[in-house]
Amino acid sequence: MKLAIVTAYPPSKVTLNEYAYHLVKQFRKNKKVTELILLTDKTEGAKDIEFTEAGCKIIIKECWSFNSYKNILSVTKAINQTKPDSVLFNLQFMKFGDKKIAAALGLMLPMVCKMKKIPNIVLLHNILEEVDLGSAGFTSNKLMQSIYGFIGTTLTKLILKADTVAVTMQKYVTILENKYGATNVKLIPHGTFEIPAEPDYKLPEGPLQVMTFGKFGTYKKVEGMIEAVELVRASTGLDLEVVIAGTDNPNVPGYLAKVEQDYKHVPNVRFTGYVEEYEVPILFNESAVVVFPYTSTTGSSGVLHQAGSYGKAVVMPDLGDLALLVKDEGYRGEFFEPTSVESLAKAIEAIVTNEAYRLELAKTNYKAATAHPMSQIAELYLATFNSIIEKKSTSIATASA
Repeated sequence: MKLAIVTAYPPSKVTLNEYAYHLVKQFRKNKKVTELILLTDKTEGAKDIEFTEAGCKIIIKECWSFNSYKNILSVTKAINQTKPDSVLFNLQFMKFGDKKIAAALGLMLPMVCKMKKIPNIVLLHNILEEVDLGSAGFTSNKLMQSIYGFIGTTLTKLILKADTVAVTMQKYVTILENKYGATNVKLIPHGTFEIPAEPDYKLPEGPLQVMTFGKFGTYKKVEGMIEAVELVRASTGLDLEVVIAGTDNPNVPGYLAKVEQDYKHVPNVRFTGYVEEYEVPILFNESAVVVFPYTSTTGSSGVLHQAGSYGKAVVMPDLGDLALLVKDEGYRGEFFEPTSVESLAKAIEAIVTNEAYRLELAKTNYKAATAHPMSQIAELYLATFNSIIEKKSTSIATASA
C-alpha cells in the first residue's frame, strides 16, 4: 500500500506532530506499506526521518502552513501529484489553524478525498462536544461558545464524510453515533509511543522530581503545581524538584516566562523548554511522579501513555477524558480536585511519601501501556484501510454487474 499521511511532523511545533512521528516509525516497518508519503506542514528544519530500523521509502511534501487559507488547494495538489492508494489524516479541530476559516478549510480535506474516491481515514483526537471551550483557550464568551458549538457541529459533519473516522475513546464513538447518526466511526486506541524494556523503577540520587510535560497556558497551568509542591515540602521536609517540561501553548505566548518570573523565589523549579525526542526517556526515567495539572481535557492523553511506558506513578485531575481513560485502559493514579492546590498537594504527598504505593502505581501503568503498542495501532489502521478498499471494490463490482 502506498500510504499518505496528512499531518504536522517534527520539528514542527504544531499539535500532534509527535504522534505522527511514532505512527510513521511503525508504518514504515510494516511489510504491507510499500511507500509512505508525508504531506506535512512547512518547517525551517529538516523533517526527522532518520530511523535506525529498516523500512519502506518515505517521501516528504511540505504542502501546508498553519493558518493558511490555501491549505485545501495545496494539499489536494500534493495528493494529485503523489497518487497515494490511501490517505490517513492525523487531526484535531485546530490542526490547520486557530483562525476559524483556515481551520475549517483544512478540515474539508477528508471530504475532498472521499469525492476523489481515495480510501481515507480521519484519526480525530478530540471532539468539540467534550471540550471546555473556556478552559481550553478558545473563548469564555457564552455567545461565542454557542457559535463555536454550531461551527464545531458543522465541521464534525464534514469530517464524518470520510470513509472512516477513528477516535481514541469509546465515549467519542457513542457521542458521534447518537448525535450525528454516524455509522462509520471506529474505536482505535491512542497507543503507546515506545515500549521500553520493563524499568527497574529505581530513581536517581538527589531530589525527587515532580514532573509535568506538555504545552502550557490554557487548560494546562503550572502555578498550582508549584504551590502544591511547596506545601508538600513544608509538611514532609522532603527534597523535591519541580520539573516543568515543554513550551507555551501557541494561544498563550509568554506564559511560562511569566510563571518563571513570578515564582523565582521558589527553590528547585526547573523549566526545560522544548524537549527533543531523544531527551524524552531521560526526562521520564528521572521523575518520581508525573503530574497532570489540567483544569479540563481535550482528548486522550499522549503524556499518560508515555508515563505508563516508562513505568511512572501519576497524579491526575478527577475529570473528563483522563478519568475515563484510566477506567477504560487500566491505568491507575492518585486523583485531585482540579481547582484545589491543597487536593493536588495531598495527591503528590501520597506518592512521594510511600515508596510501596509509588511502585504499585508505576507497575500497573507500565502493564496498561504495554497493552497497546504503536505497532498494534498501525496494524489496526492498515486493516481498516483494507476493509474500506474491499468494500469499495465490492460496490464497484455490484454496480457494473
